[in-house]
Amino acid sequence: MSQIRLGVTMGCPAGVGPEIILKALAHPLPADLSLVILGDPVVLEERARALGMGELPPVVEDLSRLEERVAVLPLSRLSGVVPGVPNEETARAMVRYIKEGVRLCLEGALSGLVTCPISKAALRLAEEPFPGHTEMLAALTGAREMAMAFYGEKLKIVLATIHVPLSRVPELLSVEKILSAARLAYRFLRDDLGISSPRLALAALNPHASEGGLFGEEEARVLEPAVMKAAEEGLPLEGPFPADSLFFRAVSGEFDLVVSLYHDQGLIPFKLLHFRDGVNLTLGLPIVRTSVDHGTAYDLAGKGLADEASLVAAIKLAHRMARGRLNR
Repeated sequence: MSQIRLGVTMGCPAGVGPEIILKALAHPLPADLSLVILGDPVVLEERARALGMGELPPVVEDLSRLEERVAVLPLSRLSGVVPGVPNEETARAMVRYIKEGVRLCLEGALSGLVTCPISKAALRLAEEPFPGHTEMLAALTGAREMAMAFYGEKLKIVLATIHVPLSRVPELLSVEKILSAARLAYRFLRDDLGISSPRLALAALNPHASEGGLFGEEEARVLEPAVMKAAEEGLPLEGPFPADSLFFRAVSGEFDLVVSLYHDQGLIPFKLLHFRDGVNLTLGLPIVRTSVDHGTAYDLAGKGLADEASLVAAIKLAHRMARGRLNR
């Protein structure tokens, strides 16, 4: 069986990324999986020493000569990094890991990318114009259509809108925006997860799906036409359903994924169920990309308290997706 080689970006060197990587390496890997840590061996060694962790993976300068199951590709060598205190140097290194990871994926040297957390403040320090991973990855890969999705064994969601004020959500919703998210979600379920007949549900915006127009007109104006258009395309999208009961229905097995209209509508039920082991992923990219579903946690960095469960789940999902694409 062909080997799957995933890149794991270290995230912000001052955050919990180095620590959760070290902890994740204690978990067993599938026989056909190898990992390349895109990061900083100095920071990893300092964090391992401070936390009393074991021996580090070897450093490799050339992936074409890689023989180890786990290795570190040194993309920075920072000294004196203080956990919880990012600066311009750590911010620029953080961006370097991502850009190099994307390049290696596009060139075929890596089968996919698993990203540790970055922060918007650090992106600003690095003078990057992007608000987060999703937008940066879309620009680096030239993706025309993308969506932010979240994966858990019990619940899977995709977002029609992402990081926008709640007051702007109604004006930003459109038939095409909902269809785009549904199309990408359908392909993910069918092609990457191997679900032969995926079932998608659309969450309503207003209480009780507007109760026939009593509580809003977005359902009749945008959501119902989107479901009708989806049916014309052969997309198995149902709804819109009242959000207060839809997520329970999905978790109970009635639907494989929920198309959520805004950030907290989907993330509140998702994190209630998958706070520790949830995975963030970007749909629509030409590469496999999964990520932890949490931030840099600067307040926990260097204290040995960060939980690696989300990173372990992200590695497992990326491996599953990469293997599925290789076998197609």
